[in-house]
Amino acid sequence: MGVTVDYCGELYVAPEDRPMTIGRVADVEVDDNPYLHRVFLQVHHEHGLWWLTNVGSTLTATVADKKGLFQAWLSPGARIPLALEAFTVWFTAGPTTYDFDVLVDDTPFVSVETAAEPEPEGSGAQTTVGRISMTPDQKLLVVALCESFLRTTYAGGGQIPSSADAAARLGWTTTKFNRKLDNVCQKLADAGTRGLHGGPGKLASNRKSRLVEHALSTRMVTEVDLRLLPEPGAAPTP
Repeated sequence: MGVTVDYCGELYVAPEDRPMTIGRVADVEVDDNPYLHRVFLQVHHEHGLWWLTNVGSTLTATVADKKGLFQAWLSPGARIPLALEAFTVWFTAGPTTYDFDVLVDDTPFVSVETAAEPEPEGSGAQTTVGRISMTPDQKLLVVALCESFLRTTYAGGGQIPSSADAAARLGWTTTKFNRKLDNVCQKLADAGTRGLHGGPGKLASNRKSRLVEHALSTRMVTEVDLRLLPEPGAAPTP
């Protein structure tokens, strides 16, 4: 059983006799970003399994399988076994969000899919996404935040728009955007999603990046949802 990391089309095969490091100055050099740890993550083999470990001190990573059936939030010092055939890892360092794929050969486990319920039709219906329901405006907000990551030209890293830019993209006021962002984050936090609050009653400063990582890893939004975005120059909504 072996592990390969695919970052921007470059393949890195993990050796069994030592950890393979991922970071700013590492075996897999992600970017010359001062907000990124020199060594942030490592892939290593132990007790017959491959593991992904967060060896950084401040940054977190979101890890999910390619089908959106599994997600883990990897905080500093935490590790998970790479027991499925393919994962995607997302993390944010400063203004930039990155992702890479992890491919595992001869995995001990396989994921089992269940049939998904069809989404209700009609613009006024609520959309069920995992354990929460979102209104059309709430889903539109998430699509706007994830837009650059859903475009086919995206590879390896990108920036999440500011609240003002995302609001302008939707034709909303910034006040309206922030109110709906609060609602989406609260719904997800109530459903058990970590990292969207900095403490009791206090939203985390990086909540948008955590929301984007969660939305992409769980396939809360996909490329198909890009059609929900208004055309450039469309009249703003109240």
